[in-house]
Amino acid sequence: MDSAYLISIFLLLSTALTTINASIHIYQKQLFNEVGNAYLLPGGSEGLAASRSSDNSVSDGRSFIRFKNITFWRTQAAADEQSDKEHGTGLIQAVIFEAADRNNIGGSAYGGQRSICCTPDLAKLEGCKQGEVIRIPSSTDSKWPMVLNIYFGGNDLSTSMDNAKVPIMKTGMYNLFFIACDPKLKGTTMSGKTVWKNPDGYLPGRMAPLKKFYVYMMIAYLLLSAIWFSQYVRFWKDILLLQHCITAVIGLGLFEMILWYFDYSNFNSTGMRPVVITTWVVTIGAIRKTLSRLLILSVSMGYGVVRPTLGGLTSKVLLLGATYFLASELLDITEYVGTINDISGRARLFLVLPDAFLDAFLILWIFTSLSKTLEQLQVKRISAKLDLYRKFSNALAVAVIASVAWITFEVYFKATDPFNERWQSAWIITAFWDILSFALLCVICYLWAPSQSSQRYAYSEDVKDEFDDEEAQSLTRGQSDGDVNLVKQERNNGNAGVSDPEDDSEEDKRE
Repeated sequence: MDSAYLISIFLLLSTALTTINASIHIYQKQLFNEVGNAYLLPGGSEGLAASRSSDNSVSDGRSFIRFKNITFWRTQAAADEQSDKEHGTGLIQAVIFEAADRNNIGGSAYGGQRSICCTPDLAKLEGCKQGEVIRIPSSTDSKWPMVLNIYFGGNDLSTSMDNAKVPIMKTGMYNLFFIACDPKLKGTTMSGKTVWKNPDGYLPGRMAPLKKFYVYMMIAYLLLSAIWFSQYVRFWKDILLLQHCITAVIGLGLFEMILWYFDYSNFNSTGMRPVVITTWVVTIGAIRKTLSRLLILSVSMGYGVVRPTLGGLTSKVLLLGATYFLASELLDITEYVGTINDISGRARLFLVLPDAFLDAFLILWIFTSLSKTLEQLQVKRISAKLDLYRKFSNALAVAVIASVAWITFEVYFKATDPFNERWQSAWIITAFWDILSFALLCVICYLWAPSQSSQRYAYSEDVKDEFDDEEAQSLTRGQSDGDVNLVKQERNNGNAGVSDPEDDSEEDKRE
């Protein structure tokens, strides 16, 4: 099989399995895999920025890949075949290269099948050394790809690698492979760790911009919180239950952004994701996403503006919310907490599909309910609320169109960049969803902002068909008798254009 193709396959696997875990990659008795005429172990793949001195001539040491406590074990049978007096009885090579130079590893004789390791024919044609990795110098730097040799001595079962440090002089997506060309080293395992560091810390290059992004999101949520809570405190006597829910979403959003910032800061300082903080932040995020979706669904059903309760639909909405929370929590825990290497592609797909299905179902239910609410308001000719819901439906439509367009772009982005060579702009994929969620929350806050007339605005126009006389009088408490009589008079005059309460009850059941 073509060695370039094999290297590409392992690049994809190593990118999928190691970039999310940490900038300190830990290996515990990991087995080398047979690929073509070589045995390979992917060591990691991350975007690293160049780090140079002021005169731009040498590295200042702030960006590097460091090997620590790397130890290799071969099989007992392989060790017994060697003499204890021999030196260099088995070679393992650590190969570091940029994704752009992936075709510089391997070669072919007479235009035939490519090999990762040098064969007798290739040794004659290309001058490589038989039993070692074929390395073609990069066109930009002859020292790269970089190859570090580690030898077994005599009949030793194990050998250790020096704690080498490789400075990064050029910005790029770097890949590390441990390769053994000796067939006798089949079954070799490795333990230890490698440390990957960018100039500003241990955050992988594609994640580093998110640390600053969450600072901006914190500021945005703080401004929204200040505006909302000033109105909330000012008109707290007239606050609707719907506005309490909006307050909870704002608070959760702010708390989530703060936790994300601390999570990334800790990651940047230590090179490992803090399990406790990361678990907290994904749980808060799952609660916030669930509550946000249920809030939008409830508003679309007319809760708090057209109808005082959800009636028989409450249990169904809560059940959907609990199911979505579990699906979102499991997916996020898998994505961000623990060792991502433990999760195969199929297992992750198993967790992504329920989350995607529930999102699609929620969107369908939201727009179906919103359509019915708009129809009811149009029939009742309640112009103020109809205008409010038209603005809300337009905002939702824009959000859905933007989501579909971004998903299409995301699929294109990942399909055309299988080796993450555009890692410097990959953070935008994650950031967009937080921005869209915040923008939609701002629209809801604007449309349902607390005011002195919140309670009367929510129900006064629907008094004639939503409440009995006692509830109507409670809404007009504090008003003059003349005002109450006026409400009743308007109720009597408007009976012809209003549907019967029993019909509304039947409609709720059908919904």
